[in-house]
Amino acid sequence: MKKKILGFIFLTNFFFINVSFSSENDVYKKIDLFGEVLEKINKEYVDEINQSESMDAAINGLLQSLDPYSTYMTPKTFNEMQTDTSGEFGGLGIEVTMESGLVKVITPIDDTPASRAGIKAGDYIVKIADTQVQGKSLSEAVDLMRGQVGTGLELTVRRRGVKKALTFYVVREIIEIKSVKSDLIKDNIGYLRLTSFNENSANQIKKEIKKMEKNENLNAYILDLRNNPGGLLSQAITISDFFLDSGEIVSTKSRKSSENRKWFAKKGDLINGKALIVLINYGSASASEIVAGALKDHKRAILLGQNTYGKGSVQSIIPLKNRGAIRLTVAKYYLPSGNSISEVGVLPDIEIDEDSDEFKIKTETDNQLNYAIKLING
Repeated sequence: MKKKILGFIFLTNFFFINVSFSSENDVYKKIDLFGEVLEKINKEYVDEINQSESMDAAINGLLQSLDPYSTYMTPKTFNEMQTDTSGEFGGLGIEVTMESGLVKVITPIDDTPASRAGIKAGDYIVKIADTQVQGKSLSEAVDLMRGQVGTGLELTVRRRGVKKALTFYVVREIIEIKSVKSDLIKDNIGYLRLTSFNENSANQIKKEIKKMEKNENLNAYILDLRNNPGGLLSQAITISDFFLDSGEIVSTKSRKSSENRKWFAKKGDLINGKALIVLINYGSASASEIVAGALKDHKRAILLGQNTYGKGSVQSIIPLKNRGAIRLTVAKYYLPSGNSISEVGVLPDIEIDEDSDEFKIKTETDNQLNYAIKLING
C-alpha cells in the first residue's frame, strides 16, 4: 500500500514538474520567436527602424495587453513623471488612459485649457495636430500633447453619440491643480468642490467644513466630485471618514492574499449627521468612486448625476535597472458591499444628465447642482 502511495506521489510530482518544465520551455520558444521576428523586421522592413524604440514599443504592448493602466515608462518619461508630481506642469489639463489603441479622456481638470476648450470625459483623441494616435503608446501621445507654454495644439476627438469628429484648438499652460473649492449656497448649504485627491486635499476639506459649521443656518452639504480623476488612496479614505462614524470604507484584493487590505472609518462625523448629496459623473474616477461608493453603501449620502468612470484598480510604479519604470496594476478596489468598481463604476441614486453641450459647474445651466439644491430645500 505504501509503495502504491509513494508511486502515486512520485508520478504526481513528475507530472507537475513536467508541466512546469513544458510551460517554461514554451516561454523560451516564444522569446526565440520574438528575436527572430525582430531580426526579420530589421533586415526586410521597407524603412530603417530604430531597434531600441521597437523594443520599447514591444514592452509597452505587453503591458497594455494586461489592462489600459499598465504601461512602460522610458527613463526620460519616468523622470518627467517624477517632475510632474510637484503639482505644476506645462500641458492641456487632461487625465488620460489608453483604450483600443486610442487616447481616452478620463476627465478634463477644472479651469484648464482642455476644460475651457470643451473637451469632455469619455472623449477619444484620434489625432494630435497632424499625427494619428492609432499605433502610438500612451507616453508617446502624452509627449505629443506637451510643449512650450503659450503654444497651441489642435486635437481631433471622437465623442459618444456624435457622428462627426470634433476639432478643438487648445493653448498649453502651466497647470496648477487647486483641489478644493467651497461656497455657501442660499445660506444653508455647504458646497464643497473636490477636483483631485492630492497630499493636501483632506486638510483643505476639513478646514472648509470647520469654517462652514460656524453658520447656524447650515443644514446640508453638497460634495461635488464631478470630473475628479482621483489621486491618492490615503486621501480618499480620510475624506470618506470625515462623513462616517463607523464601518468599512474600501478594501483592496491582490494576487497575493497576504497583501489584501481593508480600511475602516473612525468615530466622528465632521458634519454631525447633516444631509449630504454627492454629485458624480462619467469623469469621476478612482479615488472619487471610492468616496462616492463608500458613502452610498453606508446610506450616508444620496448620489446624484451619472454613472462614474469605472477605474477600480491600484497601480504601483516599479523602477527598472535602465532607470525607467513600469506602472503595473497590482490590486483592485472593492466597496463595502463587496462590489468591484472596475469597468462598472458607481451608479447614482438619482440619475440626472449634464447639459448636453458642455459641462459647466455652478451656473444656471448646471442641471445636477440645481436639482441637488431643490432636493435639499424642497
